Amino acid sequence: MTGITRRTVALAGMAGAVLSARAAAAEGAASVGFRPSPGAFPLVRAGQPAAVLVEASADPAVRHAADGFAADLQRVSGRAPSRIASPAQAKGEVVIIGELGRSPAIDGLVASGKLRADDLTGQWEAYRQGVVEAPFPGVSRALVIVGSDRRGAVFGAYDLSEKIGVSPWHWFADVPVARRRDVFVAAGERRDQPKVRYRGFFINDEAPALTTWAEKMFGGANSKMYAHVFELLLRLKGNYLWPAMWRPRAFNDDDPKNMVLADEMGVVMGTSHHEPMTRAHDEWHRNTEGGVAGGPWDYGTNGENLRRFWRGGIERMMSKPAKEGGGRGYEAVVTLGMRGDGDEAMSEDAAIPLLERVVADQRKIIAEVTGRPPEETPQVWALYKEVQDYYDHGMRVPDDVTLLFADDNWGQIRRLPAGDLDRQGGYGVYYHFDYVGAPRNYKWLNTNQVEKTWQQMDLAWARGARTLWIVNVGDIKPMEVPLSFFMAQAWDPEAMTAEALERWPADWAGRTFGRPEIGELVTRYAKYAARRKPELIDADSFRLGEGLGDVLDGGEFGEMVAEWDALERDMLRMRASLRPDQRDAYLQIVEHPIAAMANLYRLYYAVAWNRRLAARGDARANLFADQAEAAFARDAALTQAYHRAAGGKWDGMMSQTHIGYTTWQQPDVQVMPAVVRVDAKGPVKPVVFASPRKAPGGVVAIEAPDFSRAVDGAGVGWRRVANLGRTKGAVVALPQGRPATTERDGVRVEYDLTTAAGDLTVHLYLAPTLDTTGRWTQRIGVSIDDRPMQVLVDRLLPSPTDTTLEAQRDWEEAVKDNARVLRAAFPDVAAGRHVLKVWRLDDNMVLQKVVAATAPIPITYLGAR
Repeated sequence: MTGITRRTVALAGMAGAVLSARAAAAEGAASVGFRPSPGAFPLVRAGQPAAVLVEASADPAVRHAADGFAADLQRVSGRAPSRIASPAQAKGEVVIIGELGRSPAIDGLVASGKLRADDLTGQWEAYRQGVVEAPFPGVSRALVIVGSDRRGAVFGAYDLSEKIGVSPWHWFADVPVARRRDVFVAAGERRDQPKVRYRGFFINDEAPALTTWAEKMFGGANSKMYAHVFELLLRLKGNYLWPAMWRPRAFNDDDPKNMVLADEMGVVMGTSHHEPMTRAHDEWHRNTEGGVAGGPWDYGTNGENLRRFWRGGIERMMSKPAKEGGGRGYEAVVTLGMRGDGDEAMSEDAAIPLLERVVADQRKIIAEVTGRPPEETPQVWALYKEVQDYYDHGMRVPDDVTLLFADDNWGQIRRLPAGDLDRQGGYGVYYHFDYVGAPRNYKWLNTNQVEKTWQQMDLAWARGARTLWIVNVGDIKPMEVPLSFFMAQAWDPEAMTAEALERWPADWAGRTFGRPEIGELVTRYAKYAARRKPELIDADSFRLGEGLGDVLDGGEFGEMVAEWDALERDMLRMRASLRPDQRDAYLQIVEHPIAAMANLYRLYYAVAWNRRLAARGDARANLFADQAEAAFARDAALTQAYHRAAGGKWDGMMSQTHIGYTTWQQPDVQVMPAVVRVDAKGPVKPVVFASPRKAPGGVVAIEAPDFSRAVDGAGVGWRRVANLGRTKGAVVALPQGRPATTERDGVRVEYDLTTAAGDLTVHLYLAPTLDTTGRWTQRIGVSIDDRPMQVLVDRLLPSPTDTTLEAQRDWEEAVKDNARVLRAAFPDVAAGRHVLKVWRLDDNMVLQKVVAATAPIPITYLGAR
């Protein structure tokens, strides 16, 4: 045992029972309030913040966080707190921030029995916040923030910062801080720590937006920029980062201070799924002098050069000076394996034995350079795309290496542990909020529902992926909302229940804007935006109505536009009620995405009507051509408004092209969709739209959460999850991660409905999900009245042996529409009332809507309402 003595721990244990009882009895212990209470610590009193004590011997990460916390006290109070380095300098009341075993002041409090530490020793990133009476001579009361390690202290400090009103996004989204004359921390103590070991995000696909912005703001993706990125990550209680890596970018090589600052602030660095041994891929193409790198990215023909290149990466990781604690190097998780050059798939003749040799040789390099067994250096193998196929075909790596499963790049996790949950290295998930690839890039705006993220990551936790969670966030902005949620869930997946999920948007909006009702706006936005990524929208994306007389039928497309119109009106009303200092943050997080997406829908809706009417020589086509051109111009104006916000701070961050896609790859410039003008032979008729349509005749559409009854069994049951999916919400069998059930278990949800006589087709509208067990299929049951249950089998993602275009199209259509439709036929159903039953068979099936029809319905009918 180092740093802290056994006697100290023993004394702490003697006091532990008393302190824990006191904490249990004190409701809201160590919580923040703005009025005094018995024994409360005055963090700010009459505008004067308490002094902050951090010893000179503290780890640099603790000192950085203490600087941030002191700055937060000044943001809240308007005054800078006194900074002291020892108890001898303290008078009155003081905040102490430190790491157990490295803070003489804190270790002394533990030894005296005034502070509990027995449940912190040896823990990962745990912290305690507690009010201590008379800690030192001349000091009446102290607020102690103690970490089990350096990041524990960091998270304890930033947790309190958020509670006093400083958003993690105070710099990265200009969220203002409300001034307070009085801030108190309630008596008692509070302990917390993360449940997922490594939690972070990946800056990726960062050109042109973040690249343009960083060049203008900082001169590039250098340590000046990363100082803000690291702080954001830590304030979100994350600890792990994959840095920006699009060529020609290399985190460690572009600015050597990047790596040093990351370690100083307490950030664990990694490299992406295709960049092994801490090396950015671009380094392979730039450092060719002296045989350091270069030649084909092929281990079979160029292994010696690759080994030399990889060794250089580990040597750099270990280059931390001894005076800075360099014995174990800069903190990192080393990516193993390799993909093809430039994140391409490996060649088909790259056999599993060769890749196993790659990993073995990489681990040998790690052992030789570090001078320690390889298992003492954290490592990860990313099972991304075809690499998962190698795993499925039997490739294995040593037990201490973390296996990082991935989603399909569109939010559906492909694989999770099926056994061996005691594996030393554990498991993780690489998830996507942004992607470049088929069927289209999606890089422009946030199109991610926190409800979908919750469902998939809750499943991951339940199935044992608990070591590493990382999400691809593109340019970081505009992912403020889903990234905040992802990091909150990663900190404590068990606390993020379905009920907590439903409260989260309002809670987040309350913390960010002081207006919980803004949470409803961001929830509606995400639901509408997730129906189809904006890069996938065009004039043919949604159905217009059939009418072509004087009154036009907007159809499903028109209903969606109406929803966007209503959301934009609500957004503008809310904006008018905000304080002026909140407008910049509101524009970035709420206003711009809503206005930009609403405008995009209007653009393509106008183009759709223009083309339909022009094809019939109807001069009203010209009115829609005008609307389309105005919407295209407004898109540019909205981008410019974003770039002017906060005094031009974010100039370039919305420069991603998004109109005019023809393939999966982005167009070089925005392209106005083609419109047609008609020679008017007389006065142009006014444009009049019909009332919103109803479901086609003979069709009964029921939102999945509107079930009549739910029947549980085998410890699981269907539960409502509001807003998950395209419309009202979904039902999900909870808890997730449980084995398959059968009809005998009786786990079902029932819908009472009335139908016409005839052959009944039941359409189950599901959120896209994938089998994560390696079977490639998922099952759900459906029955009507007492008829036998039909088993519907979903094989959404083609298995490695299914290379048909039809299978690929199924997946593409499902991710485009954010819906998967399975059908069951029940012949000769009598007219009248019936009970439709949907049975839980396999895990991870998410039901959005039930449509029962005795008449044909359009294949594209997704029921926007």
